[in-house]
Amino acid sequence: MKATTKITNYNGQLQKPIRSGFNSTATASEVIKGIDLSGKVAIVTGGNTGIGLETTRVLAAAGATVIVPARDIKKAKRNLDGFAHVEVEPMDLMSPESIDAFANKFLSSGRSIDLLINNAGIMWVPLRRDSRGIESQLATNYLAQFQLTARLWPALKRANGARVINVSSHGHQFAPFDFEDPNFDHREYETLQAYGQSKTASNLFALELDTRGKEFGVRAYSLHPGSIGGTELGREAPLELFQEMGFCDANGNLFPEVLASLKTVPQGAATTVWCATSPLLTDIGGVYCEDADVAELASDAVASPGVKHYSLDESNAKRLWKLSEEMIGITFQID
Repeated sequence: MKATTKITNYNGQLQKPIRSGFNSTATASEVIKGIDLSGKVAIVTGGNTGIGLETTRVLAAAGATVIVPARDIKKAKRNLDGFAHVEVEPMDLMSPESIDAFANKFLSSGRSIDLLINNAGIMWVPLRRDSRGIESQLATNYLAQFQLTARLWPALKRANGARVINVSSHGHQFAPFDFEDPNFDHREYETLQAYGQSKTASNLFALELDTRGKEFGVRAYSLHPGSIGGTELGREAPLELFQEMGFCDANGNLFPEVLASLKTVPQGAATTVWCATSPLLTDIGGVYCEDADVAELASDAVASPGVKHYSLDESNAKRLWKLSEEMIGITFQID
């Protein structure tokens, strides 16, 4: 099932809503209704907590075999207890050796991958670096996605109709990708700038991966799940940061308007599941989605809805692919 269209989403050519029939209140269970995933294999990073856990639950309930790679195996098995069709395997996204070990074990099984959902991520963390000296948000939120997808590429091609889903964020609007100093070696570290560039990178990766991979039946998407209550994403954020962003008062209580804007976890997983399973996306790829639809292009206004142009720029996407290969020392061979 090779795609023949030459149209890409470079510079946002396809970036407009397609009237999916869903909106910000849709849940993961609603967007997958009527879709049978029996016989399909999905991998969901971070699939044992938050919106990843809900994504795992819904995909497994639809019949898919879901593999959840996790750093804390004991915690993952506890959270996934009672789920049918779910396998837990060890993997640490901050360890390139761990990513390779997981991928090699999966490839040795001979199975194909129908859905690779790069869901795991971190935010609001202090400056940390991995063993290679790479800033932790860039390493976890993006370069781990790139490496894992590259290593699993033979199994994705074998599916003859796979999808790769990168859970990004509206936070990509915090920063474009800094090609001159991605690791904050020569500029002051600012956690939201680091988060923003990691999510911009994730968007650019989905764009370029779809362009290169659709010839082999692999489509790719990035998405904003929404602002969600009840996840672990902000567990390291200091109270002062939430106050600075206007989220809460001096006592740490969220303002009513902020609470009203939050999605539930089932709503937060909806766009991921929609991107993974919607038949409306069969001939569309490389797009950034939100609220279970293709998002609009964002304006130049601060914090406008949609996706920023720099996050879909063709030259940025090609340049980032090459830089990513250099940073992690691998070649992502598509053909």
